[in-house]
Amino acid sequence: MSNAMEVEFYLDVLKAMARYERPEIFNTDQGSHFTSPLFTSLLQQAGLRILMDRRGRWMDNVFIERMWRSLKYECVYLHDFEIGSELRAGLLKWFGYYNAERSQSALAGQTPDEAYRANKAKKLAA
Repeated sequence: MSNAMEVEFYLDVLKAMARYERPEIFNTDQGSHFTSPLFTSLLQQAGLRILMDRRGRWMDNVFIERMWRSLKYECVYLHDFEIGSELRAGLLKWFGYYNAERSQSALAGQTPDEAYRANKAKKLAA
């Protein structure tokens, strides 16, 4: 986690994401770290479509905004993480719960993992 708006942090995150399945679209707001030529060129080199929310339109990305709010109130603010490894362990535990165990009303009662698998199966069947 970082509270800095420096492009280097986000570049490191993108490089770490390369270990996982590549998304088709990368959605951001219009912060200077996301509009940086360094950042956008890395996305373009990876073949990702860049989607930027309109100015002041947090609702464009309401589902992810709600997830970050839940993370802060259900994990980060409740625990006094002293060091990075404690924070990492707490985040891994919370994201495991959120993705695999916590049903979501916006996903018709499915967990995010269940909804992802169902959507992937639909795409393969089409």
